[in-house]
Amino acid sequence: MDTVNYAISATSLSEQVYLSLKKQILKGSLAPGHRLIVLELAKQYEVSQAPVREALERLKQEGLIVGKANKGSVVSEITQDEIRDIYELRQLIEGYALRQTMLALNESDIDYLQQILIEMRTAVDNNDAYLLVELDMKFHGHFYKRSGNALFLQIWDGIKTKIMRFISVTNQDHSGYSIPDSHAELLGIIKSGNIDEAEEKLIRGLDFYKQYTS
Repeated sequence: MDTVNYAISATSLSEQVYLSLKKQILKGSLAPGHRLIVLELAKQYEVSQAPVREALERLKQEGLIVGKANKGSVVSEITQDEIRDIYELRQLIEGYALRQTMLALNESDIDYLQQILIEMRTAVDNNDAYLLVELDMKFHGHFYKRSGNALFLQIWDGIKTKIMRFISVTNQDHSGYSIPDSHAELLGIIKSGNIDEAEEKLIRGLDFYKQYTS
């Protein structure tokens, strides 16, 4: 029993360190090139080195940190070319994913997306930029989940953290309810059943972010 409890505790500690560091990176508190030293982090979070190493490994798998010779782990750079490529990919795949989702759309899908919009506005009210980005990913991620294409979902899971990092910066250019309002417009078109218009609206919205890098 003691072994099981220790394993659960260690996992929980690793999760806490991972989420804390991830949030700091996405918010820009830990800038590209910032060194992440296991011993220092263990002292900061008052944990052993094991959960810190586990947390750093997860961040490395998501591309948020990289290993550097003689430096250990550092926060990775995010390049314009990388973001442009990601958004070109999104425009190709997500438009199709949305079309497939709309063919299988039901009331529970609408309720789910509508609830996200409510939570988005609450996040704006609470000035919680990080939560707003997470909700943005949930909204768009639903199209990949409901598209019926498992590979699309794998691709989304592989790129969404980098997208979160990028839009955490670009969202600073949007004030008030502009982000939830734009998603509400898309949901309104989705509810109307006009697949072509919904796809066009989605791709036009993604184009803003792609052009932001140019």
